[in-house]
Amino acid sequence: MRILIIFLVTLFFYNCQDNKAKMITNDVNTSIEKLMKNDSINELKKDNFLLTDKNMMQFLLDYGEKNQENLVRIITDYGSIDIILFEKTKFHRANFIYLTKKKYFNNTQFYRVISNFIIQGGNSDDRITLEKRKAIGKYLLPNDYDKGYKHDRGMISMPSKNIENPYKKASPFEFFIVQQKGGSHHLDGDYTIFGKVIKGMDVVDIIAAVPTDSSDWPLQNVFIKDISIIKK
Repeated sequence: MRILIIFLVTLFFYNCQDNKAKMITNDVNTSIEKLMKNDSINELKKDNFLLTDKNMMQFLLDYGEKNQENLVRIITDYGSIDIILFEKTKFHRANFIYLTKKKYFNNTQFYRVISNFIIQGGNSDDRITLEKRKAIGKYLLPNDYDKGYKHDRGMISMPSKNIENPYKKASPFEFFIVQQKGGSHHLDGDYTIFGKVIKGMDVVDIIAAVPTDSSDWPLQNVFIKDISIIKK
């Protein structure tokens, strides 16, 4: 009996130590994750340059000339989505490449998901994303909807800023992918289409099918783990 009691006490002690170690490990992982996110903000801030409505167009023209990449991979919880950005919508292409290279999209979410319509990403409910935006600047992109593109299935477009906005200028930090079979052509003429999915529409379909709340936000967050340039 005495041996059994000693065994049980020893087992309880090691379980407590193991749980404590797991808690410490989780705390360390959380701290590392926060540090990495803060480092990305510091990386943005070190340029000491903010985009505004006044300097945005010239900056993106120059940036687009120097950075002509147009193939991008979006890595999500459900797989990868490869997209091509259109040269005709030069401001939007340059802006997306700029934000990609600045790692803005990493750890943002597909925060608006409507089955058989669209999945919309580039935002989040955490403070880090807001800090990233502040470090990049406050600006809107011009509506460039008249390039002959339609909101067919797989097209990538930019939502208008949710303010009084008669010119339907686009929020530069967000984008949506048309998931609807047959397209969502009632959107044509209101939003700028600046790219299309070339691989991974099965992933788009999976994301579009996740359960959401009344505001179309997924009940389980769908993270954009990384967006990166595809090397040709």
